[in-house]
Amino acid sequence: MHLVFMGVSGSGKTTVAERVSRALDLPFAEADVFHPRANIDKMAAGVPLTDEDRWPWLRELAGWIADHEALGESTVMACSALKRSYRDLLREGAPGVRFLHMHGPEEVIWERLAVRPDHFMPPGLLRSQLETLQPLDPDEPGREFDVRLDVDTLTREALAYVESAGQPS
Repeated sequence: MHLVFMGVSGSGKTTVAERVSRALDLPFAEADVFHPRANIDKMAAGVPLTDEDRWPWLRELAGWIADHEALGESTVMACSALKRSYRDLLREGAPGVRFLHMHGPEEVIWERLAVRPDHFMPPGLLRSQLETLQPLDPDEPGREFDVRLDVDTLTREALAYVESAGQPS
């Protein structure tokens, strides 16, 4: 099983994904680390990424999933995965990719972004991410999580979801 914690910047996907990764002792990837310098510079300048900017990055992430699948390892990843087409590409890396959508009111996420230190993406890009975001379709394996809950509760809920979906190996 490959768990992708998805959502807009500031939704808490990395925080919860890291906790789940530690709890299950699974390899973890923060998708932001895979961005090429040009993407980081563009976002830091307040310019939203285009699909053309994202495709090479998403292919690399799908490759990371596929590499671990080939080793028989489950994984945990934090990745915005804002569009269905992006999630479809990530699913090409392996069967069993599940999306845990960290979702909540814009005001809550905005407040988090306003106090988040040392991240290359400025809060001003939140609106473009929200406009790009396509919620999980009914045929996509995954679940939505309410980010108004505290991190401990979100972690417990995510772990319960993983257990109900079949414990990763």
